[in-house]
Amino acid sequence: MEYDEDVVIVGSGFGGSVAALRLVEKGYQVRVLEAGRRFEDDDFAKTSWNLRRYLWAPALGCFGVQRIHRLPHAMILAGAGVGGGSLNYANTLYEPGDAFFADRQWPSDTEWRSELAPHYATAKRMLGVVDRYPHTGPVERIMAGAAADLGVSDTFRQAPVGVFLGMPGVTVPDPFFDGEGPERTGCTLCGNCMVGCRVGAKNTLMKNYLALAERRGAVIEPLRTVTEVREDPRGGYLVTTQTSGAWIRRRRRTIRAEQVVFAAGTWGTQKLLHRMKASGALPRLSDALGHLTRTNSEALDGAVAVRVPDAGEYAHGVAITTSFHVDERTHVENVRYGPGSNLMGALATVLVPGDRSLPRRIGALLGQVIRHPIRQLRLSSLHHWSERGIIALVMQNADNSLTLSLRRRFGREVLTSRQGHGEPNPSYLPQAHRASSAIAARMQAETGVPSEPRGSWPEVFGIPMTAHFLGGAVIGASAKDGVIDAHHRVWGHPGLHVVDGAAVPANPGVNPSLTITAMAERALSHWPHKGGPDQRPAQ
Repeated sequence: MEYDEDVVIVGSGFGGSVAALRLVEKGYQVRVLEAGRRFEDDDFAKTSWNLRRYLWAPALGCFGVQRIHRLPHAMILAGAGVGGGSLNYANTLYEPGDAFFADRQWPSDTEWRSELAPHYATAKRMLGVVDRYPHTGPVERIMAGAAADLGVSDTFRQAPVGVFLGMPGVTVPDPFFDGEGPERTGCTLCGNCMVGCRVGAKNTLMKNYLALAERRGAVIEPLRTVTEVREDPRGGYLVTTQTSGAWIRRRRRTIRAEQVVFAAGTWGTQKLLHRMKASGALPRLSDALGHLTRTNSEALDGAVAVRVPDAGEYAHGVAITTSFHVDERTHVENVRYGPGSNLMGALATVLVPGDRSLPRRIGALLGQVIRHPIRQLRLSSLHHWSERGIIALVMQNADNSLTLSLRRRFGREVLTSRQGHGEPNPSYLPQAHRASSAIAARMQAETGVPSEPRGSWPEVFGIPMTAHFLGGAVIGASAKDGVIDAHHRVWGHPGLHVVDGAAVPANPGVNPSLTITAMAERALSHWPHKGGPDQRPAQ
């Protein structure tokens, strides 16, 4: 039967980009549908204050790289654009520890660490991982000192990063793929990785997987939001899209595809699958949909000085450069924005004890302001915020989760959450408070400038922030246990596949981009070549 495409891929992040390249290499006709816009290096915002190019709010004319979503139990930072989360992530590519692979959600017939090992190697090569960030400055020394003060110096290390370091500012022919990829420019350590790399040094997916996929014939269509994926009685699936952010001229179109890959990020994939389940468009989706949604058990706190230290240079370097472990399950990284990118500082406030009731947390915050009004005013100022502060990104491999579902609110379908399997998803992390306090103390000791640990406004109200939203359409041994099988095929709809963060079954406790890429590489390695025999077991 005639299809418009062999495979439609919804989204172009780490999973979708792997699918695009590997499937076109296997002879499939592939179309990638991306809700966000396409960026050339010069299109990214110079600082985070350029809201139209930095934030994602298409109905308001903002087509940037930074999505922000809210649930009752978490505030979520995610990516937007052709290249997905690679456009605004911190280039940090850790491999998780043993606890991740030992989680009971993984199907027990496979030893997953060894199974994924060659695919981690492929992902590292494709993403151009530098095993250890090679530069040391004030932030790196402060992080090493904080680890020593906490008694965990043996866990301190320089981070693995996906950046072309090269000669700063010097453009050279593709150094990664025998000249087949785009030209690259050496990193200038400007610090604005998470606003969008205007230099061309960051190894975004447009510099590797997607660039190579397009050269081999894949079609990438930006600014197309998928609104429906429906089973076609004739075979295959009908994928309906509209213009992203359009109020009136939505230009709806429907494509008929033999197979569909969901790779819209955990939020996008979950929301679309929940809607299709509720509408009956995909009637056999597992009831496990929404279960085991993970936040990487994460918190975003930090430390800030009242003024820019004389030799601070806190904003100079790649976004994340070092890490240490507060305890065996709690991983801490420093995070930076470049000079002038101070917008996200509006989310920071006084660090208050999270184990108190909301009135007592607010009381503690007000008490700090009343006792030290001038100091708190200076600490809360956004002026040079990125140049006088260090964000502490804290992650855990703890077994906690949320369960997401769909509800109608003011006539709109929205995702909501409740506590799920395992420990309660934390509203704050005491380990994060300890780490932030140690970083602030070391900052003040190193510079002599008064410094304080900082929390976030959402955390004051018991809502942690996460940059690593995962799960909800996870691998399971059966449709009762998960949404997809070990080959990432959707239970009940084997022509559908999930290959993004929604498939990740456990909290990795480190940045998940490398894991999403490796899992996608493994899944796509088992696809047959077009027209060839399928060696995967039937569902």
